[in-house]
Amino acid sequence: MNKFFIMLAQTYTNRVKSKSFLIISAVSLVLIFGLSNIQSIIESFNKDNEKTVAVLSDQPQWVDAIEQGVSGEEDLSVKGYSGTLEEAKQEVQNEDFDAILQVQPTENGLPKASYYANQIASQDISGPIKQALQQLKTEIVTNQADIDPKTLQEISSPVTFDLVPLKESAKTAEELDQTRGLVYIMLFLMYFSVVMYGNMISTEVATEKSSRVMEILISSVSPVSQMFAKIIGIALVGITQFAIFILAGYAGVKLGKNNGSGSFLDMIGVTHAKASTIMFAVVFFILGYLLYATLAAMLGSLVSRLEDAQQIVAPMIMMVVASFFLAIVGLGMPDATFIKAASYFPFFTPLIMFLRVGMLDIPVWEIALSIGILIVSIVLLGMLGARVYRGGVLMYGKSSSLKDFKRALQLSRKENQ
Repeated sequence: MNKFFIMLAQTYTNRVKSKSFLIISAVSLVLIFGLSNIQSIIESFNKDNEKTVAVLSDQPQWVDAIEQGVSGEEDLSVKGYSGTLEEAKQEVQNEDFDAILQVQPTENGLPKASYYANQIASQDISGPIKQALQQLKTEIVTNQADIDPKTLQEISSPVTFDLVPLKESAKTAEELDQTRGLVYIMLFLMYFSVVMYGNMISTEVATEKSSRVMEILISSVSPVSQMFAKIIGIALVGITQFAIFILAGYAGVKLGKNNGSGSFLDMIGVTHAKASTIMFAVVFFILGYLLYATLAAMLGSLVSRLEDAQQIVAPMIMMVVASFFLAIVGLGMPDATFIKAASYFPFFTPLIMFLRVGMLDIPVWEIALSIGILIVSIVLLGMLGARVYRGGVLMYGKSSSLKDFKRALQLSRKENQ
């Protein structure tokens, strides 16, 4: 048992001290702080950066209407221009104005506009201007048709449509929106965890085999102990990294609230998610990691070169991708039959069942059954993985085919005899 913990500690310390761990952690911290305070960051860049649009028109009331239409935009102002269009274009090129808008009447007396700017890719100016022109056109057409503006406003206003669940235990519309945000985070965390830490486990084994360290380790530590030491060791690396991310996210959210600005987590409603939903997210995440980590260790034992390790885990990555896209589809139809069936397939269960648990009122026995299936699958895959790992670590040379399972199992049986 002491050798197991030595292997576990070595795997953990080597990965935590690696440059890749430090770089990924540093970049992620910057990203987390940025998302947690996205609103204040945007406001700081937009501060003292007011945009001015000059309007050329023979209709002064149109200029006033456009100015009134963009009055809600804090960083955008409109002013009439009395010069020629060529003079206005020159002032835009000289950056005296950010854009020039020429508004002319059509044969029907409706406004027709041309927008001139040095760059037209961004819509932060042209968008509000276009909307103000649309409002102006609507007012003119309303007056020409002698329609009461209040009647037109009632026609264009959105219909009141309340979603009311009849079951008391069913999720409300607000709870569903909050769960969607948490599901999105779960999807990306599971995907990147499997890709990153799964590859980390497989390359860890391949690296030791390529350096012939495995021959020394086998004589002192059993292959099964090695496999689970690597799985748990890298799991601790992941827990360490996620703990750093969570603390950074918490500090970022607190900083954003102290500054009076919203955060990315507030936008998607995660800060108001139920404790039970977060608990199921943690349970399915841990079980999903153990399932894929065991598979990654088993696959990694079949190769002895780093370039082969990427190829051998490709089927596992494809299953994660399939689960990812299936869950994205399930966000819009969580009660579909194919989503329900997929939630009981072990490699899809972590994401799909969590999706159903978060968005639907499903019986407790379904949740227990899915967790039971996951646990049984992890145990069976662990038993199979232990046998494959025991024989796979003895295999050297170019190997990137899943046909090597048979050879690994044969070597495992010979070792036991």
